[in-house]
Amino acid sequence: MTPDPLGTDPLGTDPLGTDPFLTHRGLLFTVAYEMLGSAADAEDVVQETWLRWDAIGAPARAEVRDPRAFLVRMVTRKALDQIRANARRREAYVGEWLPEPLHTTADVADDVELAESVSFAMLTVLETLTPTERAVFVLREVFDVPYAEIAEAVDKSDAAVRQIGHRARAHVAARRPRMNVDSAQQERVVERFLAAVGGGDLQGLLDVLAPDVVLVADGGGIAQAVFHPVLGATKVARLLSGFVRVAPAARLVPMRLNGGPGALLLDLPDGHDTAIGFTFEADRISRIFAVRNPHKLTRIDVTTTVSRSASGPDHGA
Repeated sequence: MTPDPLGTDPLGTDPLGTDPFLTHRGLLFTVAYEMLGSAADAEDVVQETWLRWDAIGAPARAEVRDPRAFLVRMVTRKALDQIRANARRREAYVGEWLPEPLHTTADVADDVELAESVSFAMLTVLETLTPTERAVFVLREVFDVPYAEIAEAVDKSDAAVRQIGHRARAHVAARRPRMNVDSAQQERVVERFLAAVGGGDLQGLLDVLAPDVVLVADGGGIAQAVFHPVLGATKVARLLSGFVRVAPAARLVPMRLNGGPGALLLDLPDGHDTAIGFTFEADRISRIFAVRNPHKLTRIDVTTTVSRSASGPDHGA
């Protein structure tokens, strides 16, 4: 048996975490998640990377001059393979596709760039990039990987990677939301939003929603969800203000999702929970992301620590 790369070492074979894979597993998971938008797929990629790393053998691993770069390259290549394997499944997806939400720790907000990079808003923008553009953008802009290392990971020349990176940055810059609201303000806005939804308060919702707010829901063809985005504060507020009438026993539980304030909607009549994330602009909610696909919520009660540093994620409760 080998140690579980995503948890503690159950065999005690590496109690100090001296194996480079165990040291960098948090970074590797975060790279894979940002490339894939799926924690389940990211864990599969990290597991496959661990198996390949373990198969190399201790003597050969000891000869690797830069284990971090080597492991990031392995994860990147496997994530690119997974993106391409998912392409047909994604084309056949029913309704809107949203990333799999992560229940993250509160300290993620302290690293503004990391919090933005794992946000629903950024992950949906990254979906509009080609696989190679996404890999280059994530590795360079989020993890500051040198161009030469990225070139090796994506099998391109250094010059080509720089061009791809420039194109990806311009693409993302044109589409990324301007979230100019600090963490404390975000928390207050979400508190007001949840109170208004729970009380069926139409005016309260209008007060916290941006005029051009968009609500996007992902039911995956399994759970009922609006099939197309709902546009505008009036339409969104009317939809949400009627919620208490159709689900009087439901509970709204505040939760940190993808680096920011969110909520989990429980005890709904259809038996499917809903994870809710937000984008903010000028003290108002500009976008609401509602994930209802049960396949994307299997680990929502597990806290995951995303990281840009050499430390492992905590996949414990």
